[in-house]
Amino acid sequence: MIGWDLTVPIDQIPRLDRGDQSAALLREGYAFGAHRFLRSGSDAFETRLMLRRAVVAYGEEAARLLYEPDRMTRRRALPVTVLTLLQDFGSVELLDEQPHRHRKAMFMSLMTPAALTELGDLVDREWRVRTPEWAQARDVVLFDAVREVLCRAVCAWSGIPLADDEVAIRTRQFAAMVEGAGSAGPRNLRGQALRHRAERWAGQVIERIRSGDLPVEEGRPARVIAEHRDEDGRLLDVDVARVELINVLRPTVAVARYVVFAALALHQHPDCRAKVREDDEYLRWFVQEVRRYFPFFPMVGGRAREEFEWRGRRFDRGAWFLLDIYATNHDPRIWQEPADFRPERFAGWDGGPYSFVPQGGGDHDSAHRCAGEWLTISVVERAVRLLTAAMSYDVPLQDLSIDLARMPAAPASGVRISRVRPA
Repeated sequence: MIGWDLTVPIDQIPRLDRGDQSAALLREGYAFGAHRFLRSGSDAFETRLMLRRAVVAYGEEAARLLYEPDRMTRRRALPVTVLTLLQDFGSVELLDEQPHRHRKAMFMSLMTPAALTELGDLVDREWRVRTPEWAQARDVVLFDAVREVLCRAVCAWSGIPLADDEVAIRTRQFAAMVEGAGSAGPRNLRGQALRHRAERWAGQVIERIRSGDLPVEEGRPARVIAEHRDEDGRLLDVDVARVELINVLRPTVAVARYVVFAALALHQHPDCRAKVREDDEYLRWFVQEVRRYFPFFPMVGGRAREEFEWRGRRFDRGAWFLLDIYATNHDPRIWQEPADFRPERFAGWDGGPYSFVPQGGGDHDSAHRCAGEWLTISVVERAVRLLTAAMSYDVPLQDLSIDLARMPAAPASGVRISRVRPA
């Protein structure tokens, strides 16, 4: 992957690139920041994106700057074409201060150990039900198969019944939102179109729950969101509630990307297979290393809520700051030999909230850190157990390369497996 040494004092923020670099970002993908960090010899630089000045930085200090509570807002911090696919207007990510903390508490209430165990059990059940079907097939694209497993599981967990002929539709919609977020072309347009259809469906679910037409068990995410009241005691507008419902379902289906990265790591590092099967602690290290090593989303942004100074530079209100997530997770100041896949590195990790940011940094309750991070870890751990203990399979010759110019990245083949044998 990437790694570099700084060659000039890091108290500088050099200004690079005379023209707008939006096209370069789309062309270079995850390497956009790395190329300029290397060129400038600094861990921060100023450039222009979407015709606006932006400071791009990586590392623990930069993560702390972005995730310090109430310093930055997420409003206007992402292109609209990305925002509408990954969060959308009205979501918790676009709130600040007490409204954000109040809404975030709703999401965090869903992430109890018992709830996460139940979701894992549903993933386990759906996986084992599909395994005989995979065994009958000539080969299976694991990325596609796991997306469907996770869609079935998270909808059941949320209290939303899905008919068999509806599963493929919802899976395709949730997947298209994620796949289109890193593109400005046809992939994005397709994602937007399928997002609109998913929102209509999610709005109907919310209205049916509120009317009593769709009985949902108390505590299920769909009912919690439908019945949630803002800090003034008002029910969420249906348009907002449907956005937040999708913000539970879509990210869970997106965890399939981490699952296929985990499968790729098991294939490329076969010595890990027995260890993750026999040692729960090593399994946790392995999943964390998958999240550190492989590319998920490249950057996250914020806009300054008030004027402040950093490294001698004044950030006016509204100034745009971008944290390079991928570079931070490969920062040699934090991670020794970051280009190596080595789960054992997490044996000594101190759990710092700003050194490891695959799904954001800071505090889960007060900062804009992903509420579903524990869900992600739990689901990927369960999937790795299934890959190593519930089935055996072959990995035929295929293109397993990862194109860092494509956002979000994934193995080119989606990890194709054959001769699946249930254990």
